[in-house]
Amino acid sequence: MKQLTIAERYLLLAHILSTVFGLAGLLIVLPNPEIIVSLPPIGQTAFQWSMAGGGATFIIFGALAVALYGIRNLGIGTTLAFMLPSVFLSLSSELLGTSTGFPFGDYAYLSGLGYKIAGLVPFTIPLSWFYMGFVCYLLARCGLQVNTSSSWIRHVGAIATGAILLTAWDLVLDPAMSQAPFPFWVFQDEGSFFGMPYRNLVGWVGTGAIYMTVAALLWGKKTILLSRQELNLPLITYLVNFTFGATITIVSLDSRFLLPTGLSILLGVVPAIILWWISEANKLRQMNVSVENVVTNYGEKLPAKQVDMSLK
Repeated sequence: MKQLTIAERYLLLAHILSTVFGLAGLLIVLPNPEIIVSLPPIGQTAFQWSMAGGGATFIIFGALAVALYGIRNLGIGTTLAFMLPSVFLSLSSELLGTSTGFPFGDYAYLSGLGYKIAGLVPFTIPLSWFYMGFVCYLLARCGLQVNTSSSWIRHVGAIATGAILLTAWDLVLDPAMSQAPFPFWVFQDEGSFFGMPYRNLVGWVGTGAIYMTVAALLWGKKTILLSRQELNLPLITYLVNFTFGATITIVSLDSRFLLPTGLSILLGVVPAIILWWISEANKLRQMNVSVENVVTNYGEKLPAKQVDMSLK
């Protein structure tokens, strides 16, 4: 378990560093070609390699870090129960979208994100749906205290909240990746919402909600109790990916795009931090209920000192 923790931390660090290098390349180096020309041959080769595979590497590091986190905290079965639906259902949506325009609009992927499945969708795209969807749903589920006794309304609320967090991230991701000077995908027709069609947002909410629903059904009534500290990686991952898109959007695009950036903060960043913060109280409350159930089931009271120890 200790080895998993170490590997998870290194992968998260690699994910963060690849974000920093990606921002430096897109915002500083590429707009100033004289920097590239001034590099020695080995430096130019390294830069070309990093730009060709940097986007894919960034996503792979994030997916691996989140996958190890899930295995360590939830178990391999629970993690796969989310990973497989998220990867295959999001890939299906992306293949349908790039082929027919439904549900995201008419768009096409360019180069820079890795090998394209069926010549349409980079293999890294479903991985990003997995790891960002996972952290969004986990924050929502823990923050809203979904457990074995929760009503279906609370389960639906967690799914809806997770899908909204995911879509809020796209409010800065899509402008950064499709309208900045160095895009990774393009919409065929300029949409009404800052260059994006409104159905793109509906597609994001729908796709996220569908695979989160499937995962929730596979998880069943499994209770997931994670403290604030245990949810650090999901929150950091969300904030890092938001920062990547928001930085490019703010720096490379005009002031109009401050609105979707603000909406992303309001609908994504702020709720994510609140859910992370209240998860600690929810875990303690659930543990307290568990202790009370033990007392009731056995018909005897635990000594006060023992109850105190169980809450620590």
